[in-house]
Amino acid sequence: MKAIWNGETIAESTNTVVVENNHYFPKESVKAEFLADSQTHTTCPWKGLASYYSLTVDGQTNKDAAWYYPDPKPAAGQIKDHVAFWKGVTVVA
Repeated sequence: MKAIWNGETIAESTNTVVVENNHYFPKESVKAEFLADSQTHTTCPWKGLASYYSLTVDGQTNKDAAWYYPDPKPAAGQIKDHVAFWKGVTVVA
C-alpha cells in the first residue's frame, strides 16, 4: 500500500493494519521529512487518545492529515507505532 499526497509518496508498506477501513502504516514506513507534529488530539472510546501530524510537501501543508495512537487501549494494540491518513491523502495498492 502507498499513501500519496500532493504527488509525493508519504508512506509505503506491505504490512498495513486495517481498522475501520483505514490503513495504518508501520511508523518506519512513513517518510518523516513530510511530517510535522500537531497540537491536535482526539479521543476514540475504544482506541484511546489520538495524536496528529500535518504533512508538508513542496511548500503546501495539509493540517492534521495523519494520525496515530501513541498508547492505544488494549483492544487496538495492533495499531501501536502505526500512522493512518485522511484529508485528501490517497491510499492505493
